Amino acid sequence: MTDTQSTASQKNNLVPILIIAGLFFIFGFVTWINGALIPFMKTINELTDAQSYLVASASYISFVVMAIPASYILSKVGYKKGMSLGLFIMALGALVFIPAAEARTYWLFLTGIFIQGVGMTLLQTASNPYITILGPMESGAKRIAIMGIANKVAGALGSIIFGALLLSGIDEVKEKLATASVEEKDMLLNTMADSVFVPYLIMALVLIVLAILIRKAPLPNVEAPEEEEVKEGVTAKTSIFQFPHLWLGVIALFFYVGVEVIAGDTIIAYGISLGFPAADAKFFTTLTLLAMVCTYIVGVALIPKFLKQGTALKISASLGIVFSTCILFTTGFTSVLFVAALGISNALVWPAVWPLTLAGLGKFTKIASALLIMAISGGAIIPPLYGRLVDANKLELMAEGINETDALATAATHCYWILIPCYAFILFFAIWGHKYKSWSRN
Repeated sequence: MTDTQSTASQKNNLVPILIIAGLFFIFGFVTWINGALIPFMKTINELTDAQSYLVASASYISFVVMAIPASYILSKVGYKKGMSLGLFIMALGALVFIPAAEARTYWLFLTGIFIQGVGMTLLQTASNPYITILGPMESGAKRIAIMGIANKVAGALGSIIFGALLLSGIDEVKEKLATASVEEKDMLLNTMADSVFVPYLIMALVLIVLAILIRKAPLPNVEAPEEEEVKEGVTAKTSIFQFPHLWLGVIALFFYVGVEVIAGDTIIAYGISLGFPAADAKFFTTLTLLAMVCTYIVGVALIPKFLKQGTALKISASLGIVFSTCILFTTGFTSVLFVAALGISNALVWPAVWPLTLAGLGKFTKIASALLIMAISGGAIIPPLYGRLVDANKLELMAEGINETDALATAATHCYWILIPCYAFILFFAIWGHKYKSWSRN
């Protein structure tokens, strides 16, 4: 392709890139408010740590349930209608929060979060492969990094806004709950639960308007390039099971989403467990997201001209192991900063894994994309596992005579060890895994 053709192609792709960036902004905003929802739900529904992290599970398990159906829906209605439908479903999930707040019923809140996750599955299944194949595959990570900037800026805004709306005065409420009667406790918790009414009603209305607008958006139809010409004597691939690098990429993405969610969704609760007031801790998720945004900007500037996608992934996974280890051996705000620093190690993993995994899949790209979207379920499994480890470790420490506050702080810190094996597998994929294009490595 000549420089003139390349420039023309970039101009033609600008509007679709901006539209898809807008979608990444939307599900970034919705996804990253979980960091504020977790301590909020824990308080109003009087939950354990493990139970509170079901907020993340409800959101991310929908990607397992809906990824393959979403792929089928998109094949029938196309990208544009699929994205519009996804936004409508997300609006429906937001509306469920209103009766959930009235009843102060945890499973109903989780239902609303799950429905929103279903809508996001449609958006993700359409937008990720779309932006990956919208230009050259070797610069796919750069385009996805641009999407990541929109996603995490929205996440930072969502975390700040919903942190202020939902966590304002939570420390005072907890103090009152300790001495309140049953009637007073119900009144305090009901008042706190009602704070979700206005923000989720506004969210629903905005999503409905966007769903209508996206139907008129100028999105061109794009398809993945066919597989490379089959060499003489080599049988053409007929199944996704003949691509080992795809399955390794799915596992890598599963672990990645788990560690990303832990870095973003546990940091507020972690800060509170260390003794920071909620008024300060509510900004901690923003630190993680700002670290990601800064790294995305570096990725956009360097990939692919100065930094290959595979190299970026190796650096990211290595930093993840280093930062995770540092969390374990530090305390206080220093430890919180290392949790936030995971944003640096996480930022370029998703942008790099997608093109490395989809490379050479040709006609199998759509089903492979659905499998990668299913890997988002890592966010439903690994954070609650962290929560269970914290609960169990806290009880062990309390049995040894340590007071509950110190036991929780110690357990919350030490259980971040769960991040290390996750980053180790991502490093394996970055160095060797993505090279396994067939079982014989031909």
